[in-house]
Amino acid sequence: MENDLQRIREEAQKRLAAMQEECDLVALQQQLFGKAGELTAILRTMGKLSKEERAQLGANVNKLKQELEAAMEARRAEFKKKAQELRFEREALDVTEAGVSPIPMGHLHPMTQTYRTIRDALVGMGFQVFDGPEIELDDNNFTLLNLPLDHPARDMQDTFYINDKLMPGRVFRVDEVDASHSPVFMQIEGFVVDKNLNLANLKGTLDTFIRAVFGENVKTRLRPSYFPFTEPSAELDMSCTICGGKGCRVCKGTGWIEILGCGMTNPHELENCGLDPKEWSAFAFGVGVDRVTSLKYGISDIRYEYENDARFLTQF
Repeated sequence: MENDLQRIREEAQKRLAAMQEECDLVALQQQLFGKAGELTAILRTMGKLSKEERAQLGANVNKLKQELEAAMEARRAEFKKKAQELRFEREALDVTEAGVSPIPMGHLHPMTQTYRTIRDALVGMGFQVFDGPEIELDDNNFTLLNLPLDHPARDMQDTFYINDKLMPGRVFRVDEVDASHSPVFMQIEGFVVDKNLNLANLKGTLDTFIRAVFGENVKTRLRPSYFPFTEPSAELDMSCTICGGKGCRVCKGTGWIEILGCGMTNPHELENCGLDPKEWSAFAFGVGVDRVTSLKYGISDIRYEYENDARFLTQF
């Protein structure tokens, strides 16, 4: 048996020295320690030996097993070190070498670009910019804007409430997500308060605003509508930016696209703000940055504007 153990030791050492890949260790381990392995076969003969011989043989086999396992682990460490060195060599970079291509640079999101266009147009017309809070009071959002307690917009199904008096300040609403609707969107609202304002002032302001955003060739029209916070109320349509007003799939053949809601501020709102509606007048309008972005850049699905897909954003 001792001769067999010495033979196994010498053959294993030769194989370890000649190995080129780590996978060869698996084969050697199976040959030595597997169910049909050489050392396993020797241990199976111990039943034919005396008690003293079994003890001696078991000790010798265990010693050889520990010796070979240590040698195999050392070889495995050598393979891993060599593989790491090769990887470092392949991945090495010469930081002094001149670049072969420009580094890609980021740019403003199309909605940010549109927001700045809208903001700059309004500021250029004399408007001041104010940011609303993320959480808005129910009174400010509804009551002071002439929406009674039983108005549908105040239902729990249409507005997200923190409690009975607080709600998110950005435009959050219960809505199905599709190509033109989202449960959250970005809204800019304009207010003008002065004496002797009328619908012509509103129309002229919006004409100037739309042309500043979409170009001088765009036409506008007011279409009667209804909002609780304005009286009279209107929808502002603009000539289709795709077909130039001739009629296409985007404008459904009409040549017009709805762009924003507007109207003369309801007298009750002026009273709520401490102004005498007989002396003061006002008008208001609201425009969605998302919608303007879609029309300005020909984006067919509003969801693209929120998904942060680099393949989409690099087009702008």
